[in-house]
Amino acid sequence: MHLQDTFEASAAAFIADFARVREEIGRVIVGQDALVQDVLTALCAGGHVLLEGVPGIGKTMLVHTLADVVDSQFSRIQFTPDLMPSDIVGTRVVHEDERGARHFSFQRGPVFTQVLLADEINRATPKTQSALLEAMQERAVTVAGETHKLDRPFFVIATQNPLEMEGTYPLPEAQLDRFLFKLQVGYPTVDELVEVGRRTTGNAVPRASRAITAARLCEHMETVRAVPVADPVEYFAAEILVRSHPDHAGAPDLVRRYVKYGASPRGLQAMLLGAKVRALLDGRYHVSESDIESVCLQSLRHRLIQNFEGEAEAIAPDAIVRAIVSSVNAHFTVRP
Repeated sequence: MHLQDTFEASAAAFIADFARVREEIGRVIVGQDALVQDVLTALCAGGHVLLEGVPGIGKTMLVHTLADVVDSQFSRIQFTPDLMPSDIVGTRVVHEDERGARHFSFQRGPVFTQVLLADEINRATPKTQSALLEAMQERAVTVAGETHKLDRPFFVIATQNPLEMEGTYPLPEAQLDRFLFKLQVGYPTVDELVEVGRRTTGNAVPRASRAITAARLCEHMETVRAVPVADPVEYFAAEILVRSHPDHAGAPDLVRRYVKYGASPRGLQAMLLGAKVRALLDGRYHVSESDIESVCLQSLRHRLIQNFEGEAEAIAPDAIVRAIVSSVNAHFTVRP
């Protein structure tokens, strides 16, 4: 089969499986269509997701349902102030054999899974939060000088309560940067609340069925990465990124006034990968500038570090990102 025909067949299979997964999740999760779309976009792009919202609005249920639909190994870690790094990655323990000789062996922690729910991640100390850094970036865990690989796919969905709530710790910048997307979980509408009540208080509780295997998902991740991006679109995304830095000549006023440090190159990777998924879902085999714009907020809102003035005036990161995109659209006209 011709290479182009092979890619088109893979793209068609990707679209069909994506729709099937969304349909199965919709059997359990009421509303939240944009949220589900963004979570699946990050999953297919091979990234991790940080969900922020008040307790009780379905964040944990969404992750449970996703693991069932993708037919993957699932683990849940409830983050608490007394949680230790070894409680996440595992530790070496002493075993005694039948001859009485003692030796160390590695006891794996809950991070050795495929879909990991890091529930209320900002209730643990930064030291414990950072235990996930290597796993998220390298898909591996190193303990006592020995590296242990994690199975593919490895997908972390962390939930956090708003930082102004009691008993929470802000995530370190290095930890935040490992999340492909940060997503805001909104409160359900009245109609959605009524439907939630109907589904969860009767005898027949809805269940999601398996829609795709983990191996099939890994194939779709390769298809996503094969989507081409033209030079002008790459420069468009790069221009958005550099204008998030206050010392850049083209930075908008909101950035100069309220941002201390702009987004890292991982922000560019997040935009490009997310845009590739959006292009495929739209039936196109190339990324457009509108695809980049559609994932800017999710990719950059957690990567902007505000200065004291920005935090004091509670400037929304989304407003800053929108100002950056508007600035690029208005002034960035010279492209290869």
